[in-house]
Amino acid sequence: MAIDKKFIDQFVNVTSKAAIASSYFVGKKDKIAADKAAVDSMRTELNKMDIKAEIVIGEGELDDAPMLYIGEKIGTKNGPELDIAVDPLEGTNFAANNLPGALSVIAIAEKNNLFKAPETYMEKISTKVRERNVVDLDYSVKKNIFNLSEYLNKKPENLTACILERPRHNKIIAELRDLKVKIKFISDGDVSGALLVTDEKYSVDIFLGTGGGPEGVLAAAALDAFNCGFQGRFLFETDKDKQRAKEMGIVNLVKKYDLNEIIKGDSIFCATGITSGDLVSGIKIEEDKFISETLVTHKHSNLKKVVKLNQKLIR
Repeated sequence: MAIDKKFIDQFVNVTSKAAIASSYFVGKKDKIAADKAAVDSMRTELNKMDIKAEIVIGEGELDDAPMLYIGEKIGTKNGPELDIAVDPLEGTNFAANNLPGALSVIAIAEKNNLFKAPETYMEKISTKVRERNVVDLDYSVKKNIFNLSEYLNKKPENLTACILERPRHNKIIAELRDLKVKIKFISDGDVSGALLVTDEKYSVDIFLGTGGGPEGVLAAAALDAFNCGFQGRFLFETDKDKQRAKEMGIVNLVKKYDLNEIIKGDSIFCATGITSGDLVSGIKIEEDKFISETLVTHKHSNLKKVVKLNQKLIR
């Protein structure tokens, strides 16, 4: 089965509206207000759509997130059954401080085809390589770099790795430097970081490190359409995390998930820029219009492009 192409423009509209709502708070040092604006807008637009959908990755549990919480039912209930993962504002600090790379993100799959990721950390690795046994979470950094170097016919010093600049990554960073691999640091927003392997214009060969589990699932939806590779392994550090994982149906707490275990069948992915970054430009307001850019993929129709919208501004 495939998701009808008519929904592509509708979901682009959802993330575009969320992005414009959040853009009014860019640089205002209030990440909570920026996130709330995006959440409220996204929920309103989703509920207008003729779909019968469930939020499988959202703003958290019902008690913590009154809108777009995990398990919330969305849409008019008059259309196809879908699973939806959302990050209405990815990069809250970027928006609050007017830094590059804030996005409004959504991923859609048919019912039961999108992994229900718990709110915990995930070890991740993404590359342009889909073949098995080239890059793997179970390999050392050195083995992954040497394998990738051989596969791409590049010397290690001509490879670029993208990684979140965090103390927890100091060991990986040191190993990459010993191998003379070039490093692209990101300070937040690891959905976009994982997607930098999708096109040679970004000059990133591998993304690795530990980040949010839900963000890993969102990135996987787009990486699948680009025929890229992705692996993730959740890190459950507390008894509460482990119990929550079991309640969500995760039996093996140390399992390594390949991309085709995270996203199955057809999917749509949309990421609209709030502030300009590597993937897309941010919201621009010109008189009574707003201009947005959205990276959109649809696996079934092999769609992978940036859509630019120029719409009348409704205040």
